[in-house]
Amino acid sequence: MPKDMTPDTGSTDIFQRRESEARSYCRSIPTVFSSASGSIMRGADGCEHIDFLAGCSSLNYGHNDPDMKAALIDHIAGDGLAHGLDLHTTAKAAFLEAFERHILRPRGMDHRVMFTGPTGANAVEAAMKIARKSTGRTNIVAFTNGFHGVTMGALAATGNGYHRGGAGMETQGVTRVPFDGYADGLDSAALLDQMLSDNSGGIDAPAAIMLETVQGEGGLNAASADFVRAVADIAKRHGALLILDDIQAGCGRTGTFFSFEKMGVVPDLVPMAKSISGFGLPLALVLVRPEHDVFGPAEHNGTFRGNTHAFVTARVAIEKFWSGPEFERDLAEKAALIEARLAGLAALVPGASLKGRGLMRGVDVGSGDLADAICRRAFDGGLIIETSGNEDQVVKVLAPLTTSHDILSRGFDILLDAARVVLATTKLAAE
Repeated sequence: MPKDMTPDTGSTDIFQRRESEARSYCRSIPTVFSSASGSIMRGADGCEHIDFLAGCSSLNYGHNDPDMKAALIDHIAGDGLAHGLDLHTTAKAAFLEAFERHILRPRGMDHRVMFTGPTGANAVEAAMKIARKSTGRTNIVAFTNGFHGVTMGALAATGNGYHRGGAGMETQGVTRVPFDGYADGLDSAALLDQMLSDNSGGIDAPAAIMLETVQGEGGLNAASADFVRAVADIAKRHGALLILDDIQAGCGRTGTFFSFEKMGVVPDLVPMAKSISGFGLPLALVLVRPEHDVFGPAEHNGTFRGNTHAFVTARVAIEKFWSGPEFERDLAEKAALIEARLAGLAALVPGASLKGRGLMRGVDVGSGDLADAICRRAFDGGLIIETSGNEDQVVKVLAPLTTSHDILSRGFDILLDAARVVLATTKLAAE
């Protein structure tokens, strides 16, 4: 290659010159990454960063898990299928067998598995369409601060006005109501029930009620078990299906495989994506109760319904982490560590509050500017961490679930040091 054509792998020039303005995370994380393992990401410049973002919960088992990597390499080296449309394959069969044995049967779930296009948004689109076809209704009830994706159907159910503005047209088919705790003193479930029960309540009979038990992008608002049970009861009494979106909160992120499994509810539809592949490979699915498995062949289709390479790694993830109780016990210990360290961060900021549940936690520092400044300073110290919330005011921790206690502690040391520096600088500026 001519000298003037040799790429500068450490430069961001090509991204500034050629990548769309739609890029987002890289704007606050200005490093060109070249490799990663476990909870550590390495830049082309040789610098290392602890990862508290984990591909926005797409890498719950860390980067390049050695067992998943070995299985994938063996599959590729043995001429295993790279793409199979929705044909029967040995890789898909092995994944389904493992998923049935270790996930569905132990939890008493009779759901079928529908593979959709490879994104979470496509899984949500499929779930909304199934609910509409199964019930013959069109309205979907969603909640304030919910985030379900940015394709047109999912976008209608997304609360964030900035994202909905990207549609360039009106979004339709969704009624939005207050989430649990949205307004002080308001029983949101009781309000929803009253409005659905009143012929003049203004809400058309819904095909489904859809929510996240922990609102990942909405600010880590965690629904109580009582609220989720109440919503499930409301859905049943009013003839609507219950959709629990576990795309970000699932696969162990809240401490159990499903975010809802200790709440005493069985949803009709469960969209999943992000960490379901175990390896960061694109894979999405919808769990659907058999009586609502109403699509005809290819009625919701797509060239990439499933991902053969992802089936290989997903099977290993399930068998490695979910075939016994040890991993879940380890998650409980780490959740306690995370909560204690975040309480230390909250104590530094007047009026700050802890958010989330399990290993999907953060601190609302009351200001998007302050949260951004803390995260940027933390990045300079060697930690990748981001914000969420309606004003990006929540410092959000999504460390890989496999992160060691030592690395978790080092990451929190960086985060708290960053917060102290930013708060001291802010105080001096105010004086």
